Amino acid sequence: MLTHFLPWQDLYRLFFPALCPACQAEVLAPKSILCPTCHLELPYTRQATEADNAFCEKFWGRLPLEHGAALLFFSKGGRVQHLIHKIKYGGQQELALQLGRMLGERLRQSPDYQDIDLVSPVPLHPRRLRWRGYNQAACLAQGIAETLQKPFEEQALARVQFKKSQTRKGRIERLKNVEESFVVKNPDLLLNKHVLLIDDVLTTGATLEACALPILEVEGTKISMATLAMAI
Repeated sequence: MLTHFLPWQDLYRLFFPALCPACQAEVLAPKSILCPTCHLELPYTRQATEADNAFCEKFWGRLPLEHGAALLFFSKGGRVQHLIHKIKYGGQQELALQLGRMLGERLRQSPDYQDIDLVSPVPLHPRRLRWRGYNQAACLAQGIAETLQKPFEEQALARVQFKKSQTRKGRIERLKNVEESFVVKNPDLLLNKHVLLIDDVLTTGATLEACALPILEVEGTKISMATLAMAI
């Protein structure tokens, strides 16, 4: 019988093939999370190795950002949007962890991220965390921290105000929506640290800015940022 010749993992994939989360094509390589086409053709950025890139330009005149990079460019209706939707609303925490490792590998190859002291995600409000069951930014940050071999710190920041979704808001509306939403829970964790702040998507930068500003009030801190995607 067929089961005598195929390991159970291969037999499972024969009847239940793994599908690419970006395009739904079959994933052929056993350890890959993307199909060969998406692995090669997703809109990757080169920002991890570019000092003055479009990511950093978002924050010029707003805060002293050391370095910033996204792994992918995001456009409405594209394959990257499918990835974001799956890790944000589809319960795919393992996918977020794997994508974080992909981003972490890009950062690991750049000299700009070698002096990072800790990796911290943009926090969710406890009410939204209960609804969703997990924080996709934390899953990404765990994968990045693992790859960079840096401490992962989820307790540095807290979101203290519950706000409506940012999805349909412009830059000014987003900034007003998140003003004073974040506080540093334990300044001692951040004292004299270079913090790598992680979120899923950079759009206007309002949420990342609102997180970074209280961190920068702690003595000796520096901020770098990374996201899975950046809107274009």
